[in-house]
Amino acid sequence: MAANPHNIAPQGWHAELKVEFAKQLGRTVLASRQHIGPLVVQRPFYPEGDACHVYIVHPPGGIVGNDRLQFSATLRNGSHAVITTPAATKFYRSLPECSARLTQSLFVHNATLEWLPQETILFRDARATIATVVHLDRQSHFIGWELTCFGRPASNEKFDLGSLRQHFELWIDEQPVLFDHLRFDGASETMNAPWGMANHNTLGTLLAYPATPEDLDAAREHDGFACTLVDSVLSCRLLSNDADTAKHQFIHLWRTLRPRIVGREAVAPRIWNT
Repeated sequence: MAANPHNIAPQGWHAELKVEFAKQLGRTVLASRQHIGPLVVQRPFYPEGDACHVYIVHPPGGIVGNDRLQFSATLRNGSHAVITTPAATKFYRSLPECSARLTQSLFVHNATLEWLPQETILFRDARATIATVVHLDRQSHFIGWELTCFGRPASNEKFDLGSLRQHFELWIDEQPVLFDHLRFDGASETMNAPWGMANHNTLGTLLAYPATPEDLDAAREHDGFACTLVDSVLSCRLLSNDADTAKHQFIHLWRTLRPRIVGREAVAPRIWNT
């Protein structure tokens, strides 16, 4: 009996990228990179002279059902990397049995990492899992954010179908410090209830370490953010109805926190201006 082509799930892309940063001759270099499939990093940029700015590129342009993408970055002693993306990450509509998965593992050893990907957009009926795990030691510095837009408001497309499983873990000296596990189902009350998205379509979180009560006060001067400080980890969360506005709010907050957390004035990645 011939198989029904409509019941055959697409295979999906399987891609993996591993990068490692090290400090050599006074500046951070991309010491190694290995990739399998359509996930690559462009050449390093040095708008600050010594800190290494890199852009993660996914050539297909979007993530679909059964795609499996894995990214890993390791920062060695004294290195400083700013990692971002050239555009938003898009999860397209998937069949119910074809969830897509993006896994990101970050290891920071007595170094500084700024993890600043552009926003993630979930199309209507997308099914996605995003898992990010950050391992720091007490001598490291970290600023990172995740910004997620549910649906495409500019096209009047709501996220009323589909699902997202979003996991974020922060470990310091191999001890768990922050676990954030979220589940969103477009057809459920999660998107509308006061205890959920409260009819907002954009959710963002910024984390900074090591932070002080003075850093918390500086973050709270930015309207719209709910900020807390626990175990020297500053957490700032934002709900919004406009992804572009939210992104600019995050950049503004980053510009405030960077000198305090990293000890440098903010120098934005050039790709954000294109």
